[in-house]
Amino acid sequence: MDFFFATGVFALVFIGALVVMTARGGESDQKQNLIRRMARPDEEVDVDITRKTRVRESGQLLAILWKLNLLRKLEENMWQAGIYMRVSEMMLIIVLMFFAGLFLGQAVWHDLIFAAACGVAFGLMPVMYIRFRRLRRMKAFIQQLPFALDLMKSSLEAGHSLNRGLQVVVQEFGDPLGSEFRTVLEQTRIGLPLPRALEDMLKRVPEDDLRLLVVAVKVQTDVGSSLAGIVGRLAEIVRTRQRLRLQIKALTAQSRMGGMIVGSLPIVVLGAFSLVQPGYAAVLFHDPTGLKILKTAIVLDALAFITIRRLLKLKY
Repeated sequence: MDFFFATGVFALVFIGALVVMTARGGESDQKQNLIRRMARPDEEVDVDITRKTRVRESGQLLAILWKLNLLRKLEENMWQAGIYMRVSEMMLIIVLMFFAGLFLGQAVWHDLIFAAACGVAFGLMPVMYIRFRRLRRMKAFIQQLPFALDLMKSSLEAGHSLNRGLQVVVQEFGDPLGSEFRTVLEQTRIGLPLPRALEDMLKRVPEDDLRLLVVAVKVQTDVGSSLAGIVGRLAEIVRTRQRLRLQIKALTAQSRMGGMIVGSLPIVVLGAFSLVQPGYAAVLFHDPTGLKILKTAIVLDALAFITIRRLLKLKY
């Protein structure tokens, strides 16, 4: 009975999440609001002469989280992932997923620690989805960047301005590079200087290869130089960095695969025993000592995953 109740709650949460995502405002309007927010200069100070009202109790938690930069970090990650929705909506989805996992874990295992762990796992699913979208979008952007630089170089050598070169890039490339440079052009149309607009794009796409382009444009704006030659050289540097990145990934592929196999081996063995001989695995889920052993194994396995990932993470 508890299982069916938890399943119903789980389905209700998913339906609520879909309703929230489909009922939000148009994506184009949210992008325009995003552009206006990012286009404000640092020196601008908003003076509020209206009477201050008492903060509602429901907004105090969001205000505290915003002061801790947690919501700001989440919003930046959503921008970088190309998800233009309100932070409050994403927080609602995370909370609903957490309680769904909590009820489901309690119904299946009848243990508070397992239920809390299941709730945290379900609550992290939207965050992991944002991270997955962000990494995929950053990878696609970097793959398009050398070809966009070549196109900008050709446009500059033909005598066009940098803004015209960016317009050509927007016309020829799709998402994510085309949409990001389109945002830069829209910011310049409302009065933001081009170097500042590129710096804002660097916040949305925090990649070192793009940082080189921003520095080149700033240097050219301050001291003046041949931007076409700088952009051409920058395209070669970006391609060299991409080849180096692929070489490092190929050299560490065996170690990464070995770590994944060793880390997932206990889960595979436990699943195999549960199918072949259910009595062997049932002790881990019903006996108090077995539950302690299972909790310890989960913690150690997670630490092994984190350790292997840290060892194989190279900075260059």
